[in-house]
Amino acid sequence: MTTASERLLTRAEETGLPAARDPQSPPAPLLALRDVRIGDRSDGREIVHGVSFDLTPGKVVGIVGESGSGKTLTCRAALGILPAHFDVTGGTVEIGGTDITGLTPARWTALRGATIGAVFQDPASYLNPSLRIGKQIAEVVRVKKGLGRRQARGRVLDLLHAVRLRDPELVHDQYPYELSGGMLQRVLIAAAIAADPRILIADEATTALDVTVQAEILDLLADLRERAGLALVVVSHDLAVVAQLCDEVLVMRQGEVVEQGPTRTVLDEPRHAYTRLLIDEHEQYGLEKFRTPQGLTPREDA
Repeated sequence: MTTASERLLTRAEETGLPAARDPQSPPAPLLALRDVRIGDRSDGREIVHGVSFDLTPGKVVGIVGESGSGKTLTCRAALGILPAHFDVTGGTVEIGGTDITGLTPARWTALRGATIGAVFQDPASYLNPSLRIGKQIAEVVRVKKGLGRRQARGRVLDLLHAVRLRDPELVHDQYPYELSGGMLQRVLIAAAIAADPRILIADEATTALDVTVQAEILDLLADLRERAGLALVVVSHDLAVVAQLCDEVLVMRQGEVVEQGPTRTVLDEPRHAYTRLLIDEHEQYGLEKFRTPQGLTPREDA
């Protein structure tokens, strides 16, 4: 019978990463950023000035800030997909204890989807409009999991059900243009978790959705975290989203982390003027539901 340690070693060999620690040991970071700096080669400017955080299994780290603050560049650095003229100029990004700067294209291909996945703001931009939904997710499953056609179809239907689409069979055979924004976002999440990654980066994944659908997507992400131990990085300009979902928050402004710490502490006792400004601006848009005169409303799992 295969032991837990043997299973961890097998997974490490498949992804090209070092073996994970024994389950009885304290969890090691799945994703670790250490003083990450990002520069723009086109003009020599440093755009992101030293971002650091650890992401362990089941943990949710939120990154908030205005447009252009460096949130998305930081996440793209972790995914190894920075735009052509941007580079990591300092610090390190580690996935499973391995510095990603040394990864070959083949190892990156093994990592993406199987260890780290992402969901972005505009799902329509990441789906082929000429292919049915089922076929697009099945391609991920067949490449990453090595399943045959029939097994892949079953897996896709399970995934569509897992992301709470009401009629998986119908959605499986539909084209992207036939689905609503909320349904498309669920499809993108299904594709992102198709190969059972341990890390999911959600970059403004709820921004374009109405309040009701946004709440449903956040509930879905929380459920994936609880059921699968998925570690999440949630990027948002909305503090109410962070208050609802995240354990730790980084507040970014002009490429710099101006405040960082446990979500309750940062939102209840902000130290930086910019954080206080964000809180004041968001009070009228739903943040007050997560705060009391004594601080944040305790989460049920606390």
